[in-house]
Amino acid sequence: MSLPHAILTALLEKPSSGLELTRRFDMSIGYFWSATHQQIYRELGKLEQAGFIRALPQDVPTRGQKREYEVLPAGREELVAWVAKSEDPKPLRDAFGLRLRAAAMVGTGELLAEVGRHLGLHRVQLATYQEIEKRDFGHLVGGPDGRAEERPEGRSGGRAAERVGGREERLQHLVLRAGIQMERFWVGWLEEAAAELRELDG
Repeated sequence: MSLPHAILTALLEKPSSGLELTRRFDMSIGYFWSATHQQIYRELGKLEQAGFIRALPQDVPTRGQKREYEVLPAGREELVAWVAKSEDPKPLRDAFGLRLRAAAMVGTGELLAEVGRHLGLHRVQLATYQEIEKRDFGHLVGGPDGRAEERPEGRSGGRAAERVGGREERLQHLVLRAGIQMERFWVGWLEEAAAELRELDG
C-alpha cells in the first residue's frame, strides 16, 4: 500500500481537510499505514497537482479556513487500477527475531525484559483493536472468531443466510480483524518466547 492510495481511500470515505485527515489517520488508517502530518499535507498537494483530488469550493472564502478535499474521477480510476494490481507479499523483516538469533551466539543478556516490554505493548494494541471492533462493528460480530454473523432464512423463503452489513462496513471490519489476528499472534509468540528465555536463564 502507498500513502497516496491511503489518502484517496480516506477521501472517498469522507471528504476532509488536511487536519481532519491527519486525525483520521491517527485513529484508524494509521494503525496499518502510518504517516506524519507533514507527509499527508505533502501528498495532498501532489494529488491535487495530478488531478486526482480537488479542494471543495467555499461559498464564502474566509482567511484561515480549512480547505476540504474530494476525489475526482481520475483519482477514483487510479484507486480502481491499484486495487486490481497484482503484487507479491513483502518478505518479512523483523529485527526482534534477528536479535533472538544473535542471542543464540552471544547470550540472552537483558532480552527477557525486552520481550516482556514488547508483550505489554502488543497486549495494549490488541485491547485497542478489540475495543474499536466492539464500538464500530459490534453488530457484525457473530461467533468467537469475530466473523460477520448470518441472518437465518426468513419464513418467506429466499437465500439460506444473509450477511449483515454492507460492502464498505464488512471490508473495513475485515481489515480490523487482520490487525486483531496479528496482535493475537504476537502476544502468543512473545509469551512462548518469554517462557523459553526464563527456562534458558534458569
